[in-house]
Amino acid sequence: MAFEIVHAVGCALYLLFFVLMLVARKVPRTNPGCGWWALAILAAFCSRLVYVWVYQFDSEGAKLAYSLLSLSEKLLLLLGASAFFGSLFKPWLYSGLVLAGLVFLLVAYLLQWSPWLSGLVLGLINSVTLLMLAFIVFKGELAVPLLIRRCIALFAVLRAVHWFLFEPVSLVLYSDWRTQAFWLGTVLVVGMYLCLLSAVFALFHKRLIESESKALEMAYKDPLTGLNNKRYVDALFEQVLLLANRPHQLLAVFYIDLDNFKPINDQAGHKAGDAVLQEVARRLRQHMRSTDVCARVGGDEFLVIATQLDHPAGVNLVAEKLSELLELPVQIDGQSYNLGASIGISIYPHHGSEIADLIEKADAAMYSVKRSGRHGFTMYQVEPVLAENS
Repeated sequence: MAFEIVHAVGCALYLLFFVLMLVARKVPRTNPGCGWWALAILAAFCSRLVYVWVYQFDSEGAKLAYSLLSLSEKLLLLLGASAFFGSLFKPWLYSGLVLAGLVFLLVAYLLQWSPWLSGLVLGLINSVTLLMLAFIVFKGELAVPLLIRRCIALFAVLRAVHWFLFEPVSLVLYSDWRTQAFWLGTVLVVGMYLCLLSAVFALFHKRLIESESKALEMAYKDPLTGLNNKRYVDALFEQVLLLANRPHQLLAVFYIDLDNFKPINDQAGHKAGDAVLQEVARRLRQHMRSTDVCARVGGDEFLVIATQLDHPAGVNLVAEKLSELLELPVQIDGQSYNLGASIGISIYPHHGSEIADLIEKADAAMYSVKRSGRHGFTMYQVEPVLAENS
């Protein structure tokens, strides 16, 4: 009764893992190793069914079929591991080993050699292939968590020892320990395929995190210049303020509008205009500090948030630096373009504590530079409030 139970449980679990692997294989861009493992567990399932036939009818043909299916599972496991983790062996090496085992078992069946010899050869080849599997998984290049790879390798080694000892134990110590051996084998097989499935899910999780990170990056990046965009500034200003500023330090917002940009777009075309914007972005990235934030917030409008400023004079130094950068000629396709910029400045916390207020006041200061003839910078000035006559 126990023998029937272990095979019923084994078949049910193997079939479950086959379905799970098959479902995982249907996910777009799934590593092809998952498909090989689905076939491997299907071969293990079929070998269990065939072994029940062996037990009931003691058919030599069924024993041969069981051996062939068992070796086929190992070959499919190795093919899957090579596809999933990266091949550390030439495919012909383990394929040739399994093929040699299959030929030997077929010859032994046709010539009616001793079943003990066939069992020893079957156990030896299964052991060697499982040790190769452990090596591929443990040394593979795929970025699967080390704990999962170690568990797969451990179960593969334990299965190899189990296969290696099956016939010797039967011959020397315990002639009929098939039920106990299959209970142990079932546990090891289920453990190994559970770890393989965990590796597949770990890869799914890694892809999900990377996709989410890429989506966030695209949401917060200007596609033309690669700078941050206004959405980034609005969403993450509090974090920038918290991480980049220390107590008693200032934060300045510089609203930059390029001068003489529209004639470049109109006369040289949008391609040249885009190249100019990319050069401006490159200069901002190259010359601003890592703690500062550079963003493109409009067609030819940029925003720089300078952090960790110790005194108001430092604000003017940053503004002078920005003006000098943007007054340098821009060389595009052999043509030289002179830009310049109008820059408005607001300071946290003197001109506001919210990013929207700081941008609005820096924008207002920028327009005052425009009205004064362009090319320069100025700080936002609070307009005086006139008292009404009582």
